[in-house]
Amino acid sequence: MSDGGRPDPLARLDATAEAVAALRDIFAAEEPLDDVLARVAGTAARAIPDADAVSITVLTGDSPRTAAYTDERILELDRSQYESGRGPCIESARHQRPVHVEIGDGTTPWPEFAEAARRSGIRASLSVPLLVGDDQPEIVGSLNVYSYTAPAFDPFDEGLMRLYTASAGQAITNARRWQQSRDTIAHLERALTSRAVIDQAKGALMAVHGCTAEQAFGRLVEESQRRNIKVHDIARELMASLTTNRR
Repeated sequence: MSDGGRPDPLARLDATAEAVAALRDIFAAEEPLDDVLARVAGTAARAIPDADAVSITVLTGDSPRTAAYTDERILELDRSQYESGRGPCIESARHQRPVHVEIGDGTTPWPEFAEAARRSGIRASLSVPLLVGDDQPEIVGSLNVYSYTAPAFDPFDEGLMRLYTASAGQAITNARRWQQSRDTIAHLERALTSRAVIDQAKGALMAVHGCTAEQAFGRLVEESQRRNIKVHDIARELMASLTTNRR
């Protein structure tokens, strides 16, 4: 231990290095973004001694949300900040700087957060901005570390968490790309399926009414507009009715 009661800096550096190394599995993983965020939060809890709980705040427009957490008891702390529009995680995300708070020292400028922290038994928090992207990183939100010990964090821990979040940001970037690729593929699959059903319905209408492909599609569009239902759904209903009538 150091003279100030905190673990030796080298020991703390080792803990963070181990946490960063644990991110390697996340880099290679092909998982949904929220699953990756949960793993990042869990790994971050091991990056700093006295880190009792971790949450990840994500800024989605004007409505921040907690995308991942390691302990349900800290959700009240995050929620108090979202509802009041102020607090360490909001400050860190908006101004892109670390924010360290000791509860009960009389200097906390966010009474809602301080009250929620006292109810939860939290004595200190450290929020660090979370950035993702390569060339021009964008702010995602903040990584928030909570402790039941008042002198839990210091400027050295802030530096360590910056180091950790730099690596975590890359893992999240990879997850976002994978998620976007999956979403694109799913969208294309739905589009292809939709086109196939519409083509089948057009063929059925052409056979029944002796009309052209253009006229058949016009019938589908007209019914879609009349009932305010997507053309794909109209086509699917038509094919389902034809299948039923054959039985």
